[in-house]
Amino acid sequence: MSFDTAVILSAGLGTRMRPLTDTTPKPLLPLGGRPILAHTLERLHEAGVKRIIVNAHYLADQIEAFLRPYPNVTVTREGELQDTGGAVTAMLAKNLLPDSPFYVVNGDTYWVDGPNPTLPRMERAFDAARTDVVLLLARAAGAVAETGLGGFIWPRDGALRRRGERDVAPYLYSGVQLVSPALFAAAPAEPFSMNVLWDRALAAGRCDAVVHDGIWFHLSTPEDLAQAQGALDAREVGNTT
Repeated sequence: MSFDTAVILSAGLGTRMRPLTDTTPKPLLPLGGRPILAHTLERLHEAGVKRIIVNAHYLADQIEAFLRPYPNVTVTREGELQDTGGAVTAMLAKNLLPDSPFYVVNGDTYWVDGPNPTLPRMERAFDAARTDVVLLLARAAGAVAETGLGGFIWPRDGALRRRGERDVAPYLYSGVQLVSPALFAAAPAEPFSMNVLWDRALAAGRCDAVVHDGIWFHLSTPEDLAQAQGALDAREVGNTT
């Protein structure tokens, strides 16, 4: 099975990251000396992804200018925001995506591989006969920045499920998923979140996951970004205190 296509969702307004995003789209904010988006492209290329589709809306000219030197990257502009699920559905409707599984990655996510490369682990977990989506989950306890109450619970002897109202969940969605086009069957016509499709897949037992074994940064606010940069700087010099 081929996993050579990815979508990078880069159309968001980045309101929580203001004032940094007043003049710069969130995926182009610097982390580790390069725009966040550059790290994402590097991870995908390392995994053998050959074709990438990026949506853009807010400060789209900057996104397009940054991506222009990259071969095999297509930018599609959203006149109106379609949310995460609606953006991918629109790409499918335009025949921009394959009939085989493809990655969907948030443009503001940043991860570092652990002992085993992350994306190949997701590919090994994807079984088309029983899976429509594989989510990359991060451990809330090891994440940099505020993580709230978590998002998912995955008992050793049970199925993956959402956090209940009174639960504190050990896992968070990391912003990386591997999806089948079948996940989008009967998708809503209006803009919608990928959460709608995840809930359907969870209910049908067709949502699987991989727990990340490396570093993952949750980047929502300027404070998150500064904390992530500090963690990278400490890692560079071997200072983990």
